[in-house]
Amino acid sequence: MSKNLIITLCLLVVAALGIGLLVYLDRDDDTAVAEGSARPTAPGASPEDQPTAPADVLVRENSRYLDQVEDAQVTVVEFLDFECEACRAQYPVMERIREDYDGRINMVIRYFPLPGHHNSGPSAAAVEAAAQQDALDEMYQRMFETQAAWGESREDQSEVFVGFAEDLGLDMDEFVETMEAAETQQRVQADFDDGVALGVQGTPTIYVNGRLAPSMPSYDVLSAMIDAELE
Repeated sequence: MSKNLIITLCLLVVAALGIGLLVYLDRDDDTAVAEGSARPTAPGASPEDQPTAPADVLVRENSRYLDQVEDAQVTVVEFLDFECEACRAQYPVMERIREDYDGRINMVIRYFPLPGHHNSGPSAAAVEAAAQQDALDEMYQRMFETQAAWGESREDQSEVFVGFAEDLGLDMDEFVETMEAAETQQRVQADFDDGVALGVQGTPTIYVNGRLAPSMPSYDVLSAMIDAELE
């Protein structure tokens, strides 16, 4: 085998390896959000070591509070997707936190509908429409309690959400108009954009006083973070 041929073969192998690496990295970038898992904390870092998210981006003036306490020392913020199975799994933990810390902390939700979920946007719009009739908590709970019935469908489930509103006794004309309004879509998108600006890559992503919680935090982990802020 000639020296020139050997050199040529070596160059071809190096080029092939380089192209493979680029494809792998590109695939990781494209699927980071679609996978739907929350951004993990840095390896080996405790929540106290994490940088604090900007308060003015984390909670806006129009952000939705499940619980709001005057002069609360702690605010818990969750970026969520109502069609996300991980969010449904996290839901009982969040409800227990709300119950055990009732009257002591703020609980805020931010809409973060993942592109891979067909009904994540419509469900967020339905919750926002209910919130405008002071039924945020009721619709929030209804979404997660019934997710198994409508989640992962490739068909639009807006009529199902309209049925929820009817069950809750909401003004149906107002609800449907609000759910379908461009302003509501923009409101949901604004939450999503804030999440992206903060580095949110999936759901649920939870912050305690601006500190990022570990992915899918247990009750004990979340409670310890809250207690540390209350001390």
